[in-house]
Amino acid sequence: MHKTEIIKSLIENKIITLSPQKPFTYASGMKSPIYTDLRLTISYPQLRSWIEEDLANLIKEKFPDVTIIGGVATAGIPHAAFVAEKLDLPMIYVRPKPKDHGKGRQIEGHFFKDDKIVLIDDLITTGGSVLEAVHATEKEGGNVIGVSSIFTYYLPDAKVNFDKNKIKFEPLLSYLQLINIEKELNHFSEKEYHILKSWHNNPWNWGNKK
Repeated sequence: MHKTEIIKSLIENKIITLSPQKPFTYASGMKSPIYTDLRLTISYPQLRSWIEEDLANLIKEKFPDVTIIGGVATAGIPHAAFVAEKLDLPMIYVRPKPKDHGKGRQIEGHFFKDDKIVLIDDLITTGGSVLEAVHATEKEGGNVIGVSSIFTYYLPDAKVNFDKNKIKFEPLLSYLQLINIEKELNHFSEKEYHILKSWHNNPWNWGNKK
């Protein structure tokens, strides 16, 4: 596995930015010490190679019965394509909503009802959008056995949502792994590390305590 190399590259290329002292404000209004733009990963061949190799190995280990890799539009599609290539498996992808022309498809690609599908997204925050993709796939007769992602904040909401929907979720990297490795590399002080960890413990109210 290349977790440390991936995390170092994500930080060095500003794909993930940690700012414990000057938090970001998300569209939801949440204050956060982290900002990610994982769409940028496709522009860095070495980073991309590490990610796809590790994702492929993770999916083989955690979902050994998988027969199809699915990408969640839009950011999950290229990574699903690379992983499907590495595993020599068919691929599908899921649109945010059905097309408003032609056959009105929401799922592109072919699958059978006995196929076992793993959906890939780039980032999981609360799990809402990827679970919508799961439901859309199941509505068209697909059997989704799990979800994977490059990175997840692993907020409490995500665990609740995946558990409630009985969907297995296996991310490559998590927020806590990220800040722990950054601490080991001495990129943050003890005080900054505790600020970063406190956000994860109570993200929706964290900004109110600042």
